Amino acid sequence: MGVAKKQVKKQVKSTPKKVADPLFPARKKSFRIGRDIQPKVDLSRFVKWPRYIRLQRQRKILVQRLKVPPSINQFSKAIDKNQATELLKVLMKYQPEDKKAKQQRLKEIAAAKEAGKEPAPSKAPKVIKFGLKHVTTLIEEQKASLVVIAHDVTPIELVVWLPALCRKMGIPYCIMKGKARLGTLVHQKNAAVICLTTVNKEDESKLSNLKSNFTAQFNEGFVRKWGGGVMGLKTQRKLEKRQKAIEAELAKKAQY
Repeated sequence: MGVAKKQVKKQVKSTPKKVADPLFPARKKSFRIGRDIQPKVDLSRFVKWPRYIRLQRQRKILVQRLKVPPSINQFSKAIDKNQATELLKVLMKYQPEDKKAKQQRLKEIAAAKEAGKEPAPSKAPKVIKFGLKHVTTLIEEQKASLVVIAHDVTPIELVVWLPALCRKMGIPYCIMKGKARLGTLVHQKNAAVICLTTVNKEDESKLSNLKSNFTAQFNEGFVRKWGGGVMGLKTQRKLEKRQKAIEAELAKKAQY
């Protein structure tokens, strides 16, 4: 054993020491301005985000922290993915004509007039109705059969009263995620609210199914419930510590 240890020590001693190269002396890295390149660090916290992103994030946190009244809190409870796909399948069949289709129709009417023929009288097409004022009028006249409201309309005051109006008039309504999704249905960038008045016979059963589901979920199942009031993690920990201290004090007093 002793001989083996001596041999290991000799081998360790025999390894030559690294001699510093005088041409390239080793220097410690300096990460000050204009010096060495910084190591890879997540710098997203230090980025100055655009104003619209900052407003989005501040609004989201404010909605979490502040107490949200029931009339606004109801827009946080939208229909789920399966219900949305079923609804979109029906709505996609009743998209209004786009610009190209309208131009083609007008050209055909003009060509028929030039040829001396009177264009055949056409019935009003069964399409999605959109526009806040137009949909409101249809609800008041009880012509709307199903109303779809977007959950992220800003300012919310534009549509905050629509659910109450639908409940008063007895018209089924639902809240769906994404004003942009509703906008694509009517060839617009965004749409706050859309509605259906009539559908074809083959879609009547699907529509009645959706109406009964949404009536039970939104019209009759509306509960006045406040939202928000969720504090940050630091505040939650502080409140927990405070509560524990109060409980410990009460336990001490109970002993005496």
